[in-house]
Amino acid sequence: MPGPTEAAAPAAGLSLDLRAIGLARSVRGGRREILQSVDLIVAPGEQVAIVGASGAGKTSLLQIAAGALQADSGALRLGGESFWQLPPSGRQRVRRALFLAPQVPPLPPRQRVVTAVLAARLPSLGFWRGLSSLLFPLDLGAVQAALEPFGMAGRIFDRVDRLSGGERQRVGLARALVAPARIWLLDEPLAALDPVHGEQVLGLLCAEARRRGVTLIVSLHQAELAQRHFSRLVGLRAGRLAFDQGPDSIREAQWTALYDVPPHHGAAASTGAA
Repeated sequence: MPGPTEAAAPAAGLSLDLRAIGLARSVRGGRREILQSVDLIVAPGEQVAIVGASGAGKTSLLQIAAGALQADSGALRLGGESFWQLPPSGRQRVRRALFLAPQVPPLPPRQRVVTAVLAARLPSLGFWRGLSSLLFPLDLGAVQAALEPFGMAGRIFDRVDRLSGGERQRVGLARALVAPARIWLLDEPLAALDPVHGEQVLGLLCAEARRRGVTLIVSLHQAELAQRHFSRLVGLRAGRLAFDQGPDSIREAQWTALYDVPPHHGAAASTGAA
């Protein structure tokens, strides 16, 4: 039975073009600027890490990039198409090429792991095929092949509520390997993982995305991991673009400004939602 690579390999990565993105939220006493005139252009198959402290706007930027949240201002183009100018059917078509992994995986607690993983294919299936795949999961080989690199193949029939937080996160990320997506948008994918598993998982995701040609955009608190695994880092600070460059050219003063302390003094280990 074919594994996730053969079953879900896309033709090519998808380009992303965000221009002058602005987002604000009403708060007591006024409005809070979440993102302010942020530009981000990512070529098909490119790998980019978005780094910054909690509250910098990383999660909001990923949600906007995925078409899950509409910005107050600016433009989103995916694969050269102006996303919010498309009709609903066109937006749904583009969304089928996206895989967005939230920091907390949306896994129903009573669901089996096999069903949770195969749910990543639902956007590409019709209603009846999708329902059938949930009730009678048949492609067990693909699920096991997706879970194996994450050390979870032996838990394929376990219920989600029997898993630890780190195990649930790994199951959520395994979904990417069966999703027929051309761009992976991963929000703090290492948040529930210990340092050893975090390093392994990030290396796995980068290598698999590179092999498939999938565009990969990851938000991370761990600056040191981002420097080791990505050739392009985008720094966000208080909703503004702080830098967009290779890790070797980022100066210590830029890291200090981004986290208020240098990354090797503790910023790389900070946690929390952005």
